[in-house]
Amino acid sequence: MKSVFRIKKNTLALAAISLSSLMFGLEISSVPVILSTLEKVLYGDFKDVQWVMNAYTIACTTVLMAAGTLADRYGRKRIFVIGLVLFGLTSLICGLAQGMPVLIVSRFLQGIGAGTMLICQIATLSHQFRAGKERSRAFAVWGVIFGIGLGFGPIIGGMIVAFASWKWVFLVHFPLSAITLLLLFGGVEESRNPYAQRLDIWGTISLSAAVFALIYFITQGPDLGFTSTAAIGILILSVLSFCVFLYVEKISQHPMFDFSVFRIRNFSGAIVASAGMNFAFWPFMIYLPIYFQSGLGYDSILAGVSLLAYTLPTLVFPPLAEKMSVKYRPGVVIPFGLFTIGIGFLLMRYGIRAEQSSWLTMLPGSLVAGIGLGLTNTPTTNTTTGSVSSNRAGMASGIDMSARLITLAINIALMGFILISGIFSHLKNALSASYTEAQLQAMAEKIATGNVSGGVAHAALVHGFDLVTLFSSIGVLVLAVVSYLIFKKE
Repeated sequence: MKSVFRIKKNTLALAAISLSSLMFGLEISSVPVILSTLEKVLYGDFKDVQWVMNAYTIACTTVLMAAGTLADRYGRKRIFVIGLVLFGLTSLICGLAQGMPVLIVSRFLQGIGAGTMLICQIATLSHQFRAGKERSRAFAVWGVIFGIGLGFGPIIGGMIVAFASWKWVFLVHFPLSAITLLLLFGGVEESRNPYAQRLDIWGTISLSAAVFALIYFITQGPDLGFTSTAAIGILILSVLSFCVFLYVEKISQHPMFDFSVFRIRNFSGAIVASAGMNFAFWPFMIYLPIYFQSGLGYDSILAGVSLLAYTLPTLVFPPLAEKMSVKYRPGVVIPFGLFTIGIGFLLMRYGIRAEQSSWLTMLPGSLVAGIGLGLTNTPTTNTTTGSVSSNRAGMASGIDMSARLITLAINIALMGFILISGIFSHLKNALSASYTEAQLQAMAEKIATGNVSGGVAHAALVHGFDLVTLFSSIGVLVLAVVSYLIFKKE
């Protein structure tokens, strides 16, 4: 009887954790499809669209390690509930937003709830499912559901916009959060770590300030002027904040990041891969719907369907990646996966430059990039946590997730800057005799958000995406080489 009761509780707990992971995945991959719609209905500009995504990502990064510490000290179930309630309420506010400022602030708060949920999901699974087969099954179910959220998010977002309203991309999480909360109370056991460390407040503040200031410099630099006093001051603030972070972590008795783990080459090679995946694959997903909708003229549903070739391989290939890691070792498979992503972006560049470009010309590159991500993701996670002792696995996982989210946030801003710069350079060559640079810059930002009319505007958009894919492919290929060299010396 006791065994049946425990099985029932664990089933409810797994359902709660899986549903919350589904919401987390959907909120990353479904929102990019509606960004062009948000820009029109909420009267935003290209920078607003960037901040809709970056606010969420920065918030996740900010709260990740702090939430883990608080969960260990005050109860993982308790912090999970707080994160879930915050996520549900802020999703409601996002859906009811009437302007970009409210949406961006709500997205930041939503990101805090999401990051809290994510770290508590992993901690709760680790505590509640301890037996070998039961634990493996629980983590497998969690990973598959999370992957479904990421993989099918684009088509779900596109269908919601087509048949209902953009608001429901956010509003749907309110009732889902309520259901998850009931499941959580019914199944999740409370747990704590009696040896939990203190919250690293100054480490959290300094790292968040460094990341936010750098992204603000990249995003707002064109308006401020990169050489202006304000822009340089923001960049200096970012550098100083990062130096403070390094110093605080060095002298702290309970650091958020223990940098000694970077002496382990397998760990360092895997962290480079974490940065590599988010240097190219995930940030480009923010902009790819713009190309499908504005560059190719697809509606939201067709754009979402086209994105499936990009996302679904990430769900299908992880089991193969695990088998390859056992046979060839992670030090070979992980760099190979990054290299495959880089080749995928080169193929997508060819698809964008094709004379009769369509989803078919983009298909080979999308598939190859998705396969590369699928080959890299799971081995990277397993290597970061498996390279350290069990009592440091949580900290290692936190560094891994932070590396991913920080790189993602920075490259969302960088890709946006390169996209606008590419569009501007094409417009300047074609129209400099008729418009001032300020007018051309304004035109470039409108084109980047999907306001494409006429052959010159379309050609400028294509040129911008050409530069973005070139930048991404070079960056991830370089990181693939760096990762391989670090692993090789182990």
